[in-house]
Amino acid sequence: MPKMKTSRMTAKRFKVTGRKKVMGRHAGASHIMTKKNRKRKRNLRKGKMISAADTKRILIKLPYGN
Repeated sequence: MPKMKTSRMTAKRFKVTGRKKVMGRHAGASHIMTKKNRKRKRNLRKGKMISAADTKRILIKLPYGN
């Protein structure tokens, strides 16, 4: 049986934790930062946990748990 392929797009955007939870980035953190206050920009820098429904789909694309 051949090796399973990892979706490179998914591997670059998400990280799998030790307990098989998926971390991603917040939306809206790339441009138009002038109208966002300091606290909001600081919180956008941190990662966020992806919902359980989306986690199942992402883990299928990451067969080796990158």
